[in-house]
Amino acid sequence: MKFRKTYLALSVVLLGLAACSKEKITEQSAADLQEPLTRVALNAIIKNEIETKNDVFHWKNANDHVLWSSVVQSDSIVSIGYQPKGFTQIQDKIHQINIQEPEWSNIKNTLLSFIVEETNRLNPQEKVSQTDILLPEPDGVLPHFMVKMHNKEIISQLRSMPEVRFVEPLGYEMEEDFQERSDSGCGLSPNNNIPSADYTTTSPSVKIPWNFYNMNIPAAWSTSTGAGIGVALIDTGTYPTQSKLGSAFNSGQSQGRTLSRTGTFNSDFWWWKTKPDGPNDKCGHGTQMAGLIAAPRGSGGSAVGVAYNCNLLSIRGTGDVVVNGSKEKTGVKNALVIAGNNNGTKIISMSIGDVFYSSTVADGIYYAYNKGKMIFAAAGTSTSFTNWVGVVFPATMSQTVAITGVKDGSSLNRCNTCHSGSAVDFVAVMQRSSNNSRTSLTLAKSGNTPASVGGSSAATATTAGIAALVWATNPNQSRSQVLSRLKNAASIYPSRNGQYGWGIIDAAQAVN
Repeated sequence: MKFRKTYLALSVVLLGLAACSKEKITEQSAADLQEPLTRVALNAIIKNEIETKNDVFHWKNANDHVLWSSVVQSDSIVSIGYQPKGFTQIQDKIHQINIQEPEWSNIKNTLLSFIVEETNRLNPQEKVSQTDILLPEPDGVLPHFMVKMHNKEIISQLRSMPEVRFVEPLGYEMEEDFQERSDSGCGLSPNNNIPSADYTTTSPSVKIPWNFYNMNIPAAWSTSTGAGIGVALIDTGTYPTQSKLGSAFNSGQSQGRTLSRTGTFNSDFWWWKTKPDGPNDKCGHGTQMAGLIAAPRGSGGSAVGVAYNCNLLSIRGTGDVVVNGSKEKTGVKNALVIAGNNNGTKIISMSIGDVFYSSTVADGIYYAYNKGKMIFAAAGTSTSFTNWVGVVFPATMSQTVAITGVKDGSSLNRCNTCHSGSAVDFVAVMQRSSNNSRTSLTLAKSGNTPASVGGSSAATATTAGIAALVWATNPNQSRSQVLSRLKNAASIYPSRNGQYGWGIIDAAQAVN
């Protein structure tokens, strides 16, 4: 009976709104006749809000005209979150929701019917059906859906409904001038000129990056190597040509662990019509991050990972480091659901982000977090051209642990392409103060010669590896207990710096 009342009440509201819209359309008000804002105008508004509020851009703060313009100026895909009227604190309950139950499914169906009816009324020549506008949603658990639509009036009405949590353009991207670019993004080549001071060699035959000693990681290995702990890496996948993330994942002193590879990202233009591309890296970034976390302590002189005995789940959720298009957002969100539902995963590492807050991705963060996962996210690795951006999304969320990189030395100075801000929780040493090109070491596309990698991306993966070392000392620990141990072993704790959080973690102290 409760479900029927909810459905009827929402239907009455929608019918009332439709009646009002008929009056508005006949009046042909000036607002309805406005042209969409140009991309230049939109980007100026977005950049101003980011700088003024020192935060990523939130679509909920945009007026209807800005939001509609952004839909029109992108791929016209709109993400709509829903909930029963009066439902509260969805971020704490999202993992318990069954969207197939009538209380939820009736609202989704009613909203879809409203969108179809209003679209056909306002644009009778289109003659659309739900099949025409509704995009397939593979996660099957989160209370939002995606539609192709471009009518300003419908968007405005949806935003006013208590059953609608959010209405956001899924695919709007800023112009090239304001685009986030990663220092450790696509492109992966072995470094044949590594200074001898930037590594030490240990048994059986691997290189320990110089910066591992700044976090006391090698000393921690006498207590823990991450055995039994699952880390999910949501990134660009891993190269199948890198045997250290394949047939040689279990080699040398790295034994008895599991490697799983999958993909949720589809690079096709019509991405919602076809299956994801698969687990293979086509960028290089994911392979670098996987190497930092879990490269084996084997042979051949390759770089070793922080938690060289942890289990690894690599999910290709995006094509590059910027989660800025519809297919990137859905890919990452679906990856979060997979990682959240993976019982063997305790830690999620995300060296990716964007200057826009995405409620679609945030639903995935809430879901995985509520499943008990510790989520590490990069504060934002970009070139100096875009250092006007502070901490990027999703590192801005309280459900994530935000990480950035710093240079070596007695004082904390962020690496030349790293971001910092009040949301940062920890930092990791990633760059020589004397030379910006001397960074950490990781796996290359293939072979044993290491590649160089730095920035907040690398700092995030490194810290996720440290967390695996700590968790492995007692797999029954809770997430909060592990986080407390990381804090207690940090260089600034119990104080907290406004740009660098609790500082650099001493891994040896944390595991002991």
